Amino acid sequence: MAVGDPVGGEASPTACQSGGADDGGSPTASGSPSATGVPTPSGTPSTAGTAQPGGGGTTGRSQSPGGGSADPGGGGDTTIAACNDNDLSIDTSGWRQDSGRHLLITATNFTDKACTLYHHPYVRFGTDIGAPVTPMESKPRAIATIGPKETAYAGLFVFRAGQKTTTVTSFSPGYQDHAPNSNTDVAPLDIRWSDEVESLTVGPTPRVTYWNTDLRAVEDFLFRSENN
Repeated sequence: MAVGDPVGGEASPTACQSGGADDGGSPTASGSPSATGVPTPSGTPSTAGTAQPGGGGTTGRSQSPGGGSADPGGGGDTTIAACNDNDLSIDTSGWRQDSGRHLLITATNFTDKACTLYHHPYVRFGTDIGAPVTPMESKPRAIATIGPKETAYAGLFVFRAGQKTTTVTSFSPGYQDHAPNSNTDVAPLDIRWSDEVESLTVGPTPRVTYWNTDLRAVEDFLFRSENN
């Protein structure tokens, strides 16, 4: 896939069930109106330590972490806990020449212990208390376990050309335990987009990928024509 490199961040190797050709909507050069700065697939983590809302990162109230299995099938080691608000700094960014149609969510573990980001993030916009954004069929082949200062990624498709859109200035991410669709009753923490994004234009049918430690795998799935 010919996806243009985002700017700033890192990726570690964990593959995702994705493939196919770029639809031409992926970033390559000039700035996008809604989201411009993005982590690169190599380098240091985008954020370490506790970041403040409004500055592209957050920590906040704890979500009850559950023990997690490193095996997607449910067996294996259960000693690595699920990531929660107190483990993560969240950054948001976009791709150049993408017209703000996609957003990258980067989660960095700033603790001294590994944790696991299971399934897909719950994403709501602003203080919306409705159902979270629908996940794409982008399940990774391996669970996204991240050690200290390591990162995982999820991608958002936010609107299609010609759709009626609204502008939002913040979002509320939530995290699951090992069981699919768990923690739906935990109140998410509303945080602002990063300085590079500032606001986001959202259509009626946004969708989110599953967590993955491989940035290229997220991009590959996100920019496939059938997903847009």
